[in-house]
Order: sequence, then structure tokens, then C-alpha cells
Amino acid sequence: MAEETRIVDTTANPAPLGLMAFGMTTVLLNLHNAGIFHLGTMILAMGVFYGGLAQVFAGWMEWKKGNTFGTTAFTSYGLFWITLVFLILGGHWKWFDAPAEGAMVAYLFMWGLFTFGMWVATLKHNKALQVVFFTLFILFWLLAIKDATGSATVGIIAGWEGLFCGLSAVYLSLALVINETYGKTVLPIGEK
Repeated sequence: MAEETRIVDTTANPAPLGLMAFGMTTVLLNLHNAGIFHLGTMILAMGVFYGGLAQVFAGWMEWKKGNTFGTTAFTSYGLFWITLVFLILGGHWKWFDAPAEGAMVAYLFMWGLFTFGMWVATLKHNKALQVVFFTLFILFWLLAIKDATGSATVGIIAGWEGLFCGLSAVYLSLALVINETYGKTVLPIGEK
């Protein structure tokens, strides 16, 4: 008779880390987009280290757990933040030419398209995650429209919409941590 060995995963849930890294960095960048303060080293450093590296680490941890959605989302958006900072600073530091006219429109459009597809996948998840991805999809396309038209008004609208998106990710992150800590629903997330 063959023996069956079961391996129990006792590692922590990496989603709150990835969501908080995404959420806080998104809030800070969109404070700039909304016209509240200048794009500076605080936002760029958050983009590389917290929005970037912390999300990539969370994606790797999701891979270990066998979560394709979490792996794809956190790794992709972590690398989004790193590429965004590189696009901003690479031309400024004269490492290479700044993005060509219209290039950022294509970049933001493609990230919006990817996010739309990921949003479709969230329809099998909780409502709070659906809100994060739907508002992120809208944010990317608003930013693409702003870059295509040069409209400061669209940029400010995108900034405020991005603040909502980032804060929704912060909420979901905190809800996951608090609910797990207390062993009950303290902050609702609209379980599927």
C-alpha cells in the first residue's frame, strides 16, 4: 500500500505586501498627478523600492503558493514601477534618449489593456480586488489620454481617480491583515 505525503503550506499570504506596495506608491504618484506636489525623489524612490521591488518579491512569493494571478499581477506591476522610474530618469540622466513623442501613450495604453484583462480575472475574486483593478484600468487609460492630448485637466482627473485606486488597494491590504489577525471579518472585502 502506497503512503501519501501531504505538504502543508504554512507561509504567509504575500498579497497584503504587494497590495500595500502598489497602493502607497500609487497614492504618492497621483498626489503629483492631481497637482498637489512636484514629482521628486520621494515618489521615484518609492517607485523603485516599494512599488517596484516589494511587488516583485510578493509576486515571487505568490508563485511559491501556486497563485498564477498573484504572480502575474505583482511581478508585472512591480516591474511597471521600475520601468516607469527608468523611463523618467534614463533620459534625464542622459543614459539614452527620452521616450519619443507618443511613446508614453502606447506604454500607458498597453498597461491599461493588460489591466483590463487582469480585471476580467478578478471577477472570480472579492469585490475589493475588482475595484482595485477596474480603477487601475481606468487610470492607465486616463493617463494615456492625458499624454495623447496634453490636457492638464485630464491629468488632474486621472490624479484624483488614481488616489481612489491607490487608497482602495491600501484598504484591501489592511483588510486582509486585520481580518486574518482577528480571525473574522473586521473590514469587509465583498467575498466572492
